[in-house]
Amino acid sequence: MRTLVKNIKELVQVEYQTRLRVCGKEMSQMQTIKEAYLIVEDGKISDFGPMSELKEQTFDKEYDATGRMVFPTFCDSHTHLVYANSRELEFVDKIRGLSYEEIAKRGGGILNSAKATAAASEDELYDMAWQRLEDVMHLGTGAIEVKSGYGLTTESELKLLRVIRRLKENSPLTIKSNFLGAHGIPMEYRGHQEDYVDLVINEMIPLVAAEGLADFIDVFCDQGFFTVKDTERILEAGIKNGMRPKIHANEMAVSGGVQVGVKYGAISVDHLEQMGDAEIECLKDTETMPTILPGCAFFLNLPLSPARKMIDAGLPVAMASDYNPGTSPSNNMQLILSMACIRYRLTPEEAFNATTINTAYAMGVSDILGSIAVGKTANFYITKPISSYEYMPYAYGENKVESVFIKGRRI
Repeated sequence: MRTLVKNIKELVQVEYQTRLRVCGKEMSQMQTIKEAYLIVEDGKISDFGPMSELKEQTFDKEYDATGRMVFPTFCDSHTHLVYANSRELEFVDKIRGLSYEEIAKRGGGILNSAKATAAASEDELYDMAWQRLEDVMHLGTGAIEVKSGYGLTTESELKLLRVIRRLKENSPLTIKSNFLGAHGIPMEYRGHQEDYVDLVINEMIPLVAAEGLADFIDVFCDQGFFTVKDTERILEAGIKNGMRPKIHANEMAVSGGVQVGVKYGAISVDHLEQMGDAEIECLKDTETMPTILPGCAFFLNLPLSPARKMIDAGLPVAMASDYNPGTSPSNNMQLILSMACIRYRLTPEEAFNATTINTAYAMGVSDILGSIAVGKTANFYITKPISSYEYMPYAYGENKVESVFIKGRRI
């Protein structure tokens, strides 16, 4: 199957030499081609360039993008997409002044979702998650990482991961699974959480590994959740069972989560609302991607991660949705793109790099996704008629995507 997209007003984020991630000053660089074409063959990008250089040839399908722009699809490297219930009552509690920690201590938050997940069947969870995947595709997301973590029992964690496996098997999206059994501490383990850590290590991880259910292993290493010592034990067990680490770190406090993530070769450390100079220094010259979650900071009124300071220090920065029912109930990566510019003062070019190539890296897929490059998977979207690529972050709250192509096929 050969497909041509022609008369593209501007083809954005093209790469002639592919990179796995973009760091520091390079994040402000983004190549485009005006009045361009894009050719897809067998689900991969095979050619692109100015319309003036398009040679006459035969295609199975052609799309005319006059007045429209083409971008690589977003990669959302941090979501909790499989869950059973919304949590708008806790939203009201937050308005009335309760903190996230206070809600969690009384059995709300993650434990609230865990209770609903335990009561839902695998098919029910799958059907809900499938609809959410459909929604994110139409907003321009082409790859997504999905965590467990709303189980907190062996049975429920396995159920969530099996749902994610079914999504992988049936969705055209690129999906990575993440085992987050250490997402919260069940009420019955309060005061002796090391016993729950033992359960995660000795029972959950071997079963997850036996079924090949997870690409990554994650821990909520933060104040009021899991300690550095807990995190090290869990990560060591995960690594032995073939799972690469990721970390929820420094959302509530400077927790040591960044340092433990780097120590164990985490592909990313995520949240980072609480960051000091020591954390930034620790991340330099490592393979760990610092990942900011603007939706969570917005929803919880948390301090903003020092994105500009990190970029100026030469670090790469990724930005993902943290889509979940409790602290970031939005699946819209276009909104994250806008927040990157409006709240974190990234330039549009930096924001695009943060939500595509760098989030692809944080999922381990930047060799095949995250930019327009020959040989990469043909995941891209065509916009509605817009004036410039700066319009994408500027017009927040508006869906600028007209059509989405996943593996070269229009969805």
